[in-house]
Amino acid sequence: MNAGGATRWARVLLWVVPALWSSNYLIARAADGVIAPNLLALGRWAVAALLLLPFTWRELARDFATWRSEWRHLLILGALGMWICGAFVYQGGQSTSSTNMALIYGATPVAIVAWSTRLLGERMPGAQILGVALALPGLLLVIAKGDIAHLVAVRFATGDLWVTVAAASWVAYSVLLRHWPSSLGPAQRLVAIIGGGILVLLPFTLLEWWLMPRVPFSAKAAMLVLLAAVLPGVLSYGAYSFMQRELGAARTALMLYLTPLYGAIGAWLVLGEAPRWYHATGAALILPSIWLATRRG
Repeated sequence: MNAGGATRWARVLLWVVPALWSSNYLIARAADGVIAPNLLALGRWAVAALLLLPFTWRELARDFATWRSEWRHLLILGALGMWICGAFVYQGGQSTSSTNMALIYGATPVAIVAWSTRLLGERMPGAQILGVALALPGLLLVIAKGDIAHLVAVRFATGDLWVTVAAASWVAYSVLLRHWPSSLGPAQRLVAIIGGGILVLLPFTLLEWWLMPRVPFSAKAAMLVLLAAVLPGVLSYGAYSFMQRELGAARTALMLYLTPLYGAIGAWLVLGEAPRWYHATGAALILPSIWLATRRG
């Protein structure tokens, strides 16, 4: 694929991946009382690695010296992206709402843009900065359901602290993924990062198993692990790495603004909950803003 074709695909994925990404909030809520947070995160990434290895093991074996030399970066990225952004979200989902999680994660694109311009030297023209600025009110409008009183009435629980740490970790993961270049391809690097994440997750999963009440493993738990591995796992993280390479960290981060809109569409299709006026108004702000912020030039 030539450079122009890859960039076009990255722009298409920017609109597709949030639909997969938003499923993690639902998984976090559904996992409460079904499977422990660290075990869910460990299972998610172990299954993800098994799904990716048949397509990547030859390149990983060939480039062993390369990823061995990057092991510190891979371990840190694995801790940030797979442990904290995994287990902490699932821990927070036990005592907070999907609305609060979306509200907290809604701040991450702005933080990633700020750090990308400062640390990575990425530059965004004035029109693209305007796009970022206009998307945030659209996000807040959807989360508030058209009434600012809903935002004022939001009550933060213990789970929100876990999600806040996870959101900060996602900012660090996104910026460092771009800041630390790698000779590995996106899929090979993702598998290597997953390996680092699994190494970090193992002791915490064992500690969780030892200290916390044990929940019998069930078919529902297995389904949550599989869904987490595929939707917000292999597909989302793989596409995210590819988009970052083509579009940069700042523009790629804007996809998180789309997750509340996609969640509303999912609720309409699955639950029959018709979209409201604030969904349309929020979309009218968010969609053109993301187009403006990610267009060429």
